[in-house]
Amino acid sequence: MDDEQPPADTKLTRSKQRWASERKFITGARVADDRLPPGQHLVRDWPVLDLGRQPDVSLDRWRLTVKGLVARPVTLDWAAFLALPQTDLRSDIHCVTTWSRYDNDWAGVSTHDLLDLVEPRDEAAFVMLHGYDGYTTNVPLADFGSPQALIARTWQGKPLTREHGGPARLVIPHLYFWKSAKWISAIEFLGADRPGFWEVNGYHMRGDPWAEERYS
Repeated sequence: MDDEQPPADTKLTRSKQRWASERKFITGARVADDRLPPGQHLVRDWPVLDLGRQPDVSLDRWRLTVKGLVARPVTLDWAAFLALPQTDLRSDIHCVTTWSRYDNDWAGVSTHDLLDLVEPRDEAAFVMLHGYDGYTTNVPLADFGSPQALIARTWQGKPLTREHGGPARLVIPHLYFWKSAKWISAIEFLGADRPGFWEVNGYHMRGDPWAEERYS
C-alpha cells in the first residue's frame, strides 16, 4: 500500500476549498428529475479527476486489505478477488463538479458479498476507504452496503483503466463520486465517523447528490 498522503496545499485543493466557502454550484432547487440531481448536467464522456497522482498498480502487486471492526480481517490478492462472486451492475455517476453520466456498466465484487466475507462487528457504523494514491474518503456503513455498490474491475465491458482508478475502484452510485475511491487499497471499518481527504477540506461528510450535500 502507498501510505504517502496526497499534498494538502495544491491549486486543486485551494480551488475546492474556495468552492466550499462560496457554496459554489448549490442551486437550492427542488428535484424535477428523479434521475438527474439538482445542479447537474449530462456528459457523454467520463472526465478524469484526481489529485495529480495516478498510481500504476500491477495486478501481481495489487492487494486489498479489509481491516478494523470486522470478525474476519482479510487481505485479497487479485486471484482471491476474482474468486469472490462477481456481479454486473449498471448505474449512473454524479460528480460534485456538476457532471453526471448515465448507464455505466460495471463488473466486480458487490460490497454485500465483501460484507458477508468479513462480517462487520456490531459496533461498526462507518467505513474509511484508502487508495494507492494516499487518498481517503469516509462513508456510512449503510451507504457502503447499498445494493448498487461494488468494487469495480471493469467499465463498459473492458478492464478499468489506470486513469479511472484501475485495476479496481469503489463505486457507490447514489453518492457524489468523490466517495467512490479510485485505486482502492484498503477498507477500514470504524465505530465513529472520521473525515477523509476532501471532507477535511470542506466537503460534506456524506454527499447525497439529491440533497446537494456538496459541502460541510
